[in-house]
Amino acid sequence: MDFHSRDLRYFVAVVEEGGFSRAAERLFVSQPVLSRQVAKLERDLRVRLLEREPRHVRPTPAGEVLLEHARRMLADWALCHGEMLRLDSESRSVLLVGQQTGIGRGLVRRLINRLGQSCPGWRIELRQISWEDPSAGVRSGQTDIGFVWLPVVVADDMEHVVVAEEPIVLAVPEGHELADRSSLGFAEIVTLSLIALPEQAGDLRDFWLAGHARREPAPVALVAHTPDEALEAVAAGLGAVLLSLGNSVVHAHPGVVFIPVPDLPPARLALVRRAGDDREVTTEALRAVRADGALS
Repeated sequence: MDFHSRDLRYFVAVVEEGGFSRAAERLFVSQPVLSRQVAKLERDLRVRLLEREPRHVRPTPAGEVLLEHARRMLADWALCHGEMLRLDSESRSVLLVGQQTGIGRGLVRRLINRLGQSCPGWRIELRQISWEDPSAGVRSGQTDIGFVWLPVVVADDMEHVVVAEEPIVLAVPEGHELADRSSLGFAEIVTLSLIALPEQAGDLRDFWLAGHARREPAPVALVAHTPDEALEAVAAGLGAVLLSLGNSVVHAHPGVVFIPVPDLPPARLALVRRAGDDREVTTEALRAVRADGALS
C-alpha cells in the first residue's frame, strides 16, 4: 500500500506529543487537518493506531509497531534527502547554511566576503531548521554548515568554532512584575514558568531552561519550535524565556522586555560542520568566522 511520508510524520508527532493539539502546533497544521490525515492513515492500513482518551492519546499495540518502523523510515529518508541536497549543492556550488535563530552579528556578511575571495563561484543559501534538530541540519546532511547554540552534541562526527559568547537575558511581557528591573539574580526567577525547546533538542533544551543551575526541574509553560513562536507566547503572557543578549536584538519583539541574568553562564554560538568534511569551501567558512578573534 502506498502512503506519503507526511502521514508517518503526522502519526509520530501525535504519539510523541501525546495529543493532536500539541502535535498540530509542532507541525504548523490545523488540528482538524491533522486528525483527518491520521484517521485516513488508519483506514488505509485497516488498523487502529491510537487510543484516543479525553486528555491524552497513546498508541495501540499496532501503533507501537508502526511507531518503531516509522521513526526508522523517517530517519533513513532524512539521511537520503540530506545526501541528495549535499550532492546537489556541490553541483550548483551552493553552500547550505543551517540556522535555528536569526544569525545577525555580521556573520553571514563575513561568510559571503570570505567565499567571494577564496571560493569564487560559490554562493550561500540559508535554511531555517527546527530546534528539533540541534545540529541545524548538519548531522542529517540537510545543510553543509550550521550556526548552533552550544551545548549541541558536538561529538566525534562534528567540528566547530565558537563565534560569539553572550550574556543570558530573560524575556518577560511588558507589565510583568519584573519588567522594570535592570538585572535579575537566578534565584529570583527560579520558579517562573518558562517556554521550552522541544524534547528532541536534548542538552540544548536543558541549557535554555537553566537546568545546570537548578535542583528541581524547571516549570515549563509550553513548548516552542521557533524563536518567533516563543516570543509571541511571551508577549501573550503565557510564560518567560531565556535567550542570549544578541538574540534579544535579532528577535526584538513588541510587548517583550529583556532583562539580564548575570549569574547564569554565558551562551556560546558556534559554527559546525561534519567531521571529515575538509572541502575548501567549508574550511574557508570556519576561517571566516574565526578570523575576527572568535573563540575556538
